[in-house]
Amino acid sequence: MSTVTDVPNVINGQVDTLANQTSTVDFIEELRLRTWARKNYAISSERSANWHPVILDEMTRIDREQA
Repeated sequence: MSTVTDVPNVINGQVDTLANQTSTVDFIEELRLRTWARKNYAISSERSANWHPVILDEMTRIDREQA
């Protein structure tokens, strides 16, 4: 498990950033975040720096896959 800040809450396809809160991401939550990132892929210029690091990491992986 890793401790992260600015954790988005993924519920019914909606992402809400919970700024200034710390949360632990377990394996299942990480899979949910990565799945959300794949379903809602955005090009790098359209990504928010406030998005969860797992989401940003997965979208970066997608960028590399497409290169």
